[in-house]
Amino acid sequence: MQQNLSAFVKEMRKTFNLTQTDLADKSGVGLRFVRELEQGKPTLRLDKINQVLALFGKKIGVVNANE
Repeated sequence: MQQNLSAFVKEMRKTFNLTQTDLADKSGVGLRFVRELEQGKPTLRLDKINQVLALFGKKIGVVNANE
């Protein structure tokens, strides 16, 4: 099942029993950023997204279009 980024972050946050504030504090980003990420805002900084994803052992980046 394919999952979008905002749903993945929200699901992982709940799996680890974190509030949005907890996630922001632990990842070093602002609460507003976490809220915008979970709401699917289309223009967010990739480095900050990866800061959040690092808590879950994940990251995003450029991949070949042929794969």
